[in-house]
Amino acid sequence: MTLEVPLTLQPMEAIPVSDLPKGSGWLFEPKYDGFRCLLFREGDAVHLQSRRQRPLGRYFPEVIEAARHLSLERFVFDGELIIPDQPFDTLQLRLHPAASRVRMLSREHPAQVVVFDLLADGHGHSLLNKPFTQRRAALEAAFKEIKRPSNFVLSKATASPITARSWLKHVGHGLDGIVAKRLDLPYQPGQRAMQKFKLWQTVDCVVGGIYYKRNTKSVEYLLMGLYDDAGRLNYVGRCGVGENGDEIGKLLKPLMGGQGFTGNAPGGTSRWSGRDRQPVPLEPRLVAEVSADHIENGRFRHGSRLIRWRDDKEPKSCTMDQITRL
Repeated sequence: MTLEVPLTLQPMEAIPVSDLPKGSGWLFEPKYDGFRCLLFREGDAVHLQSRRQRPLGRYFPEVIEAARHLSLERFVFDGELIIPDQPFDTLQLRLHPAASRVRMLSREHPAQVVVFDLLADGHGHSLLNKPFTQRRAALEAAFKEIKRPSNFVLSKATASPITARSWLKHVGHGLDGIVAKRLDLPYQPGQRAMQKFKLWQTVDCVVGGIYYKRNTKSVEYLLMGLYDDAGRLNYVGRCGVGENGDEIGKLLKPLMGGQGFTGNAPGGTSRWSGRDRQPVPLEPRLVAEVSADHIENGRFRHGSRLIRWRDDKEPKSCTMDQITRL
């Protein structure tokens, strides 16, 4: 490709914040729950890749085909791959080695790219050094040429924090939070130059096991569980302990070798990495309050954050209704 934006480009990223920024000069966009991607097109040559430059085209052939039919023959889009009205698991299932299954899934649940930045224009020229206000204007102009329906959707945007906060009512339905961008900022590849705001939910969980750091005896993750109506302790997610692994390991040592999870349990071979990881079970006596930013199908989609130990809480009181009612 002769585009001025290289395939080695790393997307600009966002730093987590506890609230939306104040003052003027900001544009707010919904943060969608999908795969961050960059899409390059020059004529019939189309390349779709992840934030870490992993090729994604074979997993989303309908996106590649749709890109070839756009009236825009040269561009670089920055956006989010989603499958509308479907849980995140449906998107993850697309990362499957069998081409026949990928084709079937692409017909059943076609993916879209929610586009929120334009990095190269119709002449292939880089827009990276232009302020975001100019890139957004160019993106909106480009989308006026895109016919509907399409596998490409222009991201909503607003300068009003009140309007942006109203979007949070739809968190859990394809929306993951809000991204704030400075209008005067050029694109900064690989830098956390944007801000992202999410809603976090607190849950009291039982520590049912741990993962050690590989090849060490230092704790890396606490494995969190909740009890169902049948009294079984089900794994719901993990919680990193940062640099406190050795100290927490000493705290948990008397509980090691206990019953652990009696319902759904962690461990086994990862479908994505192919690695086998076995948990160390604990006697389920310790309760911790954790904070999670996304809970789906009875699980923490991402790792949770440890807030505090709950010595005042009985393990049996930590039940699944904390997350199934969300």
